[in-house]
Amino acid sequence: MDMTAGEKPILNSSRPVQRAWSMYDWANSAYNLVITSTIFPAYYNAVTTVTENGVIVNDTVSFFGYKVKNSSLFDYSIAMAYLLIAILSPILSSVADYKGNKKRFMQLFCYIGAISCCCLFFFRSNTVELGIIFSALAALGYCGSLVFYNAYLPEIALPDERDKVSAQGFAYGYVGSVILQLICFVFVLAPELFGITDDTFAPRLSFVLVGIWWVAFAQIPFRKLPKGVALPQKPQFSVLTNGFRELAKVWGQIKQLPKLKTYLLSFFFYSMGVQTVMLAATIFGSKELQLETGQLIGAILVIQLVAVAGAYLMAKLSDRFGNLQVLLFVVFIWIGVCIAAYFTYTATQFYIVAAIVGLIMGGIQSLSRSTYSKLMPPTHDTASFFSFYDVTEKLAIVIGMLSFGFIDSIMNMRSAILALIGFFALGAIVLFMAMRAKDEHPDVTQL
Repeated sequence: MDMTAGEKPILNSSRPVQRAWSMYDWANSAYNLVITSTIFPAYYNAVTTVTENGVIVNDTVSFFGYKVKNSSLFDYSIAMAYLLIAILSPILSSVADYKGNKKRFMQLFCYIGAISCCCLFFFRSNTVELGIIFSALAALGYCGSLVFYNAYLPEIALPDERDKVSAQGFAYGYVGSVILQLICFVFVLAPELFGITDDTFAPRLSFVLVGIWWVAFAQIPFRKLPKGVALPQKPQFSVLTNGFRELAKVWGQIKQLPKLKTYLLSFFFYSMGVQTVMLAATIFGSKELQLETGQLIGAILVIQLVAVAGAYLMAKLSDRFGNLQVLLFVVFIWIGVCIAAYFTYTATQFYIVAAIVGLIMGGIQSLSRSTYSKLMPPTHDTASFFSFYDVTEKLAIVIGMLSFGFIDSIMNMRSAILALIGFFALGAIVLFMAMRAKDEHPDVTQL
């Protein structure tokens, strides 16, 4: 496929379509909050850890006969899910670009993720393998659907709208996930109100509610988002190789765009740190600080609520100071967060760090996505371009989570968190280089 910088994607930038697109964040962020950040990690740690008088006496689990530290197993399973989607997304994105059916693939992964969340209802202390497999499949569904969801951004928003629309998506996600989290919160912390006597039932019910919420609200974007237009030319190679050839073509274009190329490298480095902190935060609070489930949920709710303001704040700041300048500032804050987390020993300190994370979490994710969409050349090949972005992020997460899990297994989680500073430092250095790189095409918004 010949992707030229002069090609313009078909735009449908109406407000109803943009709001419908944002509703997918509302739908799937329940997974990100309940399964990734709060109830599932706390439940996983509880059912795989043996304690006596508040002291851990055994945190090793058997996974298909292999003995492994429970937190490391969690890190490795998530890393493998992200690695799998990094391999699959180029193939599927290529098919989506040729056939114009991004929405179909977005639906497929949505349903895989939602059904897997529901299946976590059957995860108990004697079914660790089942819990790990379905949590990994849920992560696969979540990440896979985001490849195609993100690819819609250049098609539904003009360049000067993308920071705001991207921030709107994250804000919708934070609000929607908090609403469901509060519903689950009632079941988990006050099960007696509903006649629940099994301690494991309430969290397992929460996993089912996430799946239902995800599927139900996803129907809004599925109805409103454009179906896409198939490209007239057919792929020159097999479906298994064409996607990677498309990535090679995208990389060929990116190499000609100095600012975009350097920005992607910085994104790769700081994403190792950002995503690992977000994925490991609850396990850290539960295991290292011995926080109760209610305390953990409270901290994560603080993150979500502050993140709504953070996403919009970063969009406003980017209008005034430029995307790359604001991103550099935020990366330095993340370095401070890692240092603070290393010295965190109390619930109050954890809450303070959580509030700071909330302020910068939504901002760096939203701004990273919109910055990429503004730096990439105008093209119909949005799925392939965002597949490249997604593969970059997923490989960063794989390296981040494997590194974190390995350091945790041989030392401890505090040392693993401190090691993340190196990723952020590299990201900051390369981001500064991106600021100094020349603009590559005349349509790029001032960054």
